[in-house]
Amino acid sequence: MSVLPEAGWLNLLIGLLQGTQLQLLRLLDALGLVSHAHGQPAWPWALRLSGENLLIDPGQARRLGLTVVVLAVAVLTLLLAALWRRRRVWLVAAAALLVALAPWPEANVVLVPAYPTSFQTSPTGFTADSIERGRVLYAAQCVACHGTDGRGQGPLAASQPVWPPNLGGPLLWRRADGDVLWHVMNGMRDRRGAPTMPGFGGVLRDADAWALIDFMKAQGAGESLRAAGLWTQPIAPPDVAVQCKGKPPRSLSSWRGQRLRIVAAGASVPPLLDDPRLVTVFLAPDATTAVSQAGDCIAASSAAWAAFSLVAATSQLAGTQLIVDRDGWLRARGEPGKGAWSDDDLLCRTEQPASAGTRPLAPDGLGALIARMDAEPVRFVKGGFVH
Repeated sequence: MSVLPEAGWLNLLIGLLQGTQLQLLRLLDALGLVSHAHGQPAWPWALRLSGENLLIDPGQARRLGLTVVVLAVAVLTLLLAALWRRRRVWLVAAAALLVALAPWPEANVVLVPAYPTSFQTSPTGFTADSIERGRVLYAAQCVACHGTDGRGQGPLAASQPVWPPNLGGPLLWRRADGDVLWHVMNGMRDRRGAPTMPGFGGVLRDADAWALIDFMKAQGAGESLRAAGLWTQPIAPPDVAVQCKGKPPRSLSSWRGQRLRIVAAGASVPPLLDDPRLVTVFLAPDATTAVSQAGDCIAASSAAWAAFSLVAATSQLAGTQLIVDRDGWLRARGEPGKGAWSDDDLLCRTEQPASAGTRPLAPDGLGALIARMDAEPVRFVKGGFVH
């Protein structure tokens, strides 16, 4: 998994860029100054600030960071000028000088093309049901060009003006979800304005388009696992309703903040002992299979079974174990029949050095795996936005 340099301050800077623009859009929407597109407020400009290029060019990132600090000082100077009349002229001049001398980054690094939907977020919650709906839509609308595996090798691929991209590669993950939605609904064009992909706005509803994007994410994660042996980009587990004994149903995502162990049930899967380090949830393709399991928490859903099979890149899911970290990312996969966890099972990795003095929590393989996960959290930047 690619890891981004200088994570601490760069995280803060990218988060500031995102938060400022989101709050501006919400303010404009509250004032009735922006229109709506696909059910959400539309970004009114052709450009937006993005942190994605800053990850590639740390020098420009530092310049932008210093500029933000200088602008903050200039604003404070103007506030002081409003209160101190005798020195107002000098303070205003000082603020103007600060703005002029700020080390502004190159505009083509910070500013990227935007669409009305750039800041929109999916209402689906990346659920198993949404992924299953997206699977049906993908087969009907996309497979002819993008292929059954999303790698752009469909039967009509060669006849297209531009060869379809590999949806299992980095392209899908580099774009903001809202940008992907715009392209799905309105199509794509080359630099000369010629269409390279048709839009499906006349065929798909907004909810269908978001479901299609969910499926492409799940499929892309599975294909990257097949090709590279890793989840090259962080992926969350598909959300599904979980029934725990004597309690109301709750969503899998509601355990965020705790480590999860997801176990695909099956007749040949031996019972597992409770582990206080993890919440264990059994996954079953139907209620009949679920009844035979001794686990306290069970998700019985054919859609979830299919979605996890897609993400885990396997057609034989029974017996597979998946570990989810506290931040809600899938980190490790234990294959059926494997006796103990090892470092090779960590499939979502970071190249950041572990904190000094970090030691395994326990001598067993799972304890060492948990220790590494906790010491090396992943960071996901999609479309220049930290998740």
